[in-house]
Amino acid sequence: MRLRTVLATATAGLAAATTLTAAGPANARPDSSAGHACSPTVSIDRFSDALDKTTYEGTFVGNLSALAVDLPHSRLRSSGGTPIGSLAALSDRSALFGLDERTLAPESVVPLADESGAALDSEGLVVDRDGTRLITGETEPSVRRYSRDGRILDRLPVPDALRVAPAGRAVSNGTFEGLTLLPGGRTLLASMEYALSGDSAGIVRFQTWNRTKGDRFELGRQYAYRTDTGLGVPEVQATPDGRLLVLERGFTAGVGNTVRLYLADPRRATDTSGVENLTGQDGVRLIRKTLLADIVNCPSLGATAKQPQPNPLLDNIEGMAITGYSKGRLKVLLVSDDNQNAAQTTRFYSLRVRTTVPNQ
Repeated sequence: MRLRTVLATATAGLAAATTLTAAGPANARPDSSAGHACSPTVSIDRFSDALDKTTYEGTFVGNLSALAVDLPHSRLRSSGGTPIGSLAALSDRSALFGLDERTLAPESVVPLADESGAALDSEGLVVDRDGTRLITGETEPSVRRYSRDGRILDRLPVPDALRVAPAGRAVSNGTFEGLTLLPGGRTLLASMEYALSGDSAGIVRFQTWNRTKGDRFELGRQYAYRTDTGLGVPEVQATPDGRLLVLERGFTAGVGNTVRLYLADPRRATDTSGVENLTGQDGVRLIRKTLLADIVNCPSLGATAKQPQPNPLLDNIEGMAITGYSKGRLKVLLVSDDNQNAAQTTRFYSLRVRTTVPNQ
């Protein structure tokens, strides 16, 4: 949840992920003769369950809620360049993993904590231009800056209204889920998962911060985004042209998950930082969105599910990173959060997304 120019490394990692040994469903690769289209603008290359129910250095590799491209020694380059670097994968159980970009194999794990040493409900991740990590905590909510070795370096201000009640108007487990840097690296954006008390159901707030001297961040504009009925926002990623990829997600017991990918444009939306209650009838210009794909319509590619799903490929998809781009086409990596639950799967999805769509 950071966009400078990014590199298509993680997709190559999925192609080689079959070298890993994993419990649970076998890795799958699509039949080259099968259709891969999820929609006119989105296709799926492959998926991997290679990390499902595995451990690394005594830490469970799961509960993954965010992904980021992490290139500690080189500048990021567009797709077509030589694959370099690694992936950062954030667990919502206070752990940050480094993954090999080719195999997805864990290479490192860093424990995270708050200022008192308590565990975090860590949900959103940005790898900043200096290699430090900006990570959201959903409990308060919070955005903290961490060093590579997990030391807290800074904490960003958060508007009072976005805090969990009774301190603010946010619902528990419904605050900062997505985090991303807009092009140029000057603006940080976090997405709330659900609406504030007093706002109309389905209208969630996106908060921004502006970078100041010394790489500090101060509060910036705020925007409103309307989700589909019954869905929340688990992740958001900036595209190279300043728009956003937005994941919307929901779950119905006995039916399974709903996961939709939208292209959204905040550039003409109203600044809602001074609007107390969002009703949808108040003249506020919401962030415009266009559906790119409902993941239920993707080919299953031989995937199996451990619980009822409308498509066995689906699971609790929560993390997203843009891993490559070229002329309006993106390579996007998704990951599902298995909640350390035997009925769910840690699954990576490699997508190709075309962002040259009408009305955007």
